[in-house]
Amino acid sequence: MTTNNQPTDAPKTKTMKVELNRVDDAFHFEATGLSDVPIHIDGAVDIGGHNAGARPMELLLMGLASCSAIDVILILNKQRQRIDDFRITVEGVRPLDVNPAPFSTINLHYILKGDISEDKARRAIDLSMDKYCSATAQIRPTAQITYSLTIEAA
Repeated sequence: MTTNNQPTDAPKTKTMKVELNRVDDAFHFEATGLSDVPIHIDGAVDIGGHNAGARPMELLLMGLASCSAIDVILILNKQRQRIDDFRITVEGVRPLDVNPAPFSTINLHYILKGDISEDKARRAIDLSMDKYCSATAQIRPTAQITYSLTIEAA
């Protein structure tokens, strides 16, 4: 007998919860999630923010980069690739003078250092972008997401 009124073949779900608390009388907030690690968020100075945290749209790009980074590192580790350093720079393009102003294009530039096959790195990134990264799946319907790759010798 099902007590939650969902069909037994319904997909399993997981609820994610964060809390946002206002820190000052302007736009400085502190957010916490499951890890209980505080993240500071603030508005731009030109609207009254104080540069006391990341901007909300920056957090979207950071989330996208970190989601993909976890995937790529896990995949490369399984492929026994030696990663000495791992960085991603992300550039997102948004329209000016319109609201809302979602990203239209986003490019992630992966910079890996170590004994890493370029083919394996590209395959790992492709798997992240096309199969595993939930942030990519969330953003892709409204933004064209591309990537580039640099592998630096160990």
